[in-house]
Amino acid sequence: MTEQEQLLAIRDRIDTIDRQILDLISARARCAQEVAQVKQAHGHGGGNFYRPEREAQVLRRIMELNPGPLSSEEVGRLFREIMSACLALERPLRIAFLGPEGTFTQAAALKHFGHSALTLPQRAIDEVFREVESGDADYGVVPVENSTEGVVNHTLDMFMQSSLNICGEVQLRIHHHLAGFADDPKKLTRIYSHAQSLAQCREWLDANVPGVPRLPVASNAEAARMARNEPGAGCITGQGALDIYELPVIVANIEDQPDNTTRFLIIGTQPIPPSGDDRTTLLVSSYSRPGSLMALLQPLADHGLSMTRIESRPSRKSMWDYVFFIDFDGHIESPEVVSALADLQQAASLFRVLGSYPKGVL
Repeated sequence: MTEQEQLLAIRDRIDTIDRQILDLISARARCAQEVAQVKQAHGHGGGNFYRPEREAQVLRRIMELNPGPLSSEEVGRLFREIMSACLALERPLRIAFLGPEGTFTQAAALKHFGHSALTLPQRAIDEVFREVESGDADYGVVPVENSTEGVVNHTLDMFMQSSLNICGEVQLRIHHHLAGFADDPKKLTRIYSHAQSLAQCREWLDANVPGVPRLPVASNAEAARMARNEPGAGCITGQGALDIYELPVIVANIEDQPDNTTRFLIIGTQPIPPSGDDRTTLLVSSYSRPGSLMALLQPLADHGLSMTRIESRPSRKSMWDYVFFIDFDGHIESPEVVSALADLQQAASLFRVLGSYPKGVL
């Protein structure tokens, strides 16, 4: 068999497989429509058929079953888009995010909800919360911490005044690109970026463009817009903003830490049932007496729960008074968590479960 004949035979097989894939996707979409019809018939529609715990279970199972050669991450991304498109047959989800268009937060929203969701850019984190609280958005996406630069305080502070729940999380690998209309970074007269991105690229900038001024702006997307319109200007931004503003990359991946990752939270109005691999976030405060913080943490250890993060923030009630944000593995419906929280609540002057939700994956 000649090379041409071999290729034709393979392409015929691909055409047959493509038809089968199309038939199966269409069958899956019809099943999604039937689920919506059943929920509506029993009065459980409400216009929002999104089930975070169910999607997490489906994606985990698919990634576990993946035989290759595609990576599990790539297979998960493909199935996320299929589920997003099926869900949008009823109504696309409205997702508020910290804008403008082209930010890493929008990338996190699309990673979690798929490209069939309608993303709504907001100017500030508090506006994201308000869009969800008012019902103008189904969910919101806000940054909460970066593996290099730490916690996003404004997000934590909003939970002290909002009744919204944490419904999920997204972990997004962050790649920063130096972009602009220059063939050499040393020819740039100034570099725009968000303060967090400038900090995450500090070592590279010090080594390669030590004399070029670094100017913080509201977002990386805004930095890209300014670099496009100002001769001699460059920016540090992500691929989403580069695509929008059609900026060429001068140097790719200049982040100081190659595993630089930002964690985002999904905020919504409803509690989330267990998915089988969950995280819980608490907002607590202790009484002002010796050993009070230990008393808050001891119940987690006593019941075998793994704490993954603790952050303190001023309570804004009185000087040197703090609240604590605690993450641990487990769901509030599991027996060991129920027992631990009952003990913890006895030791806390303020106690609130911000949410139990499926763990995010890279």
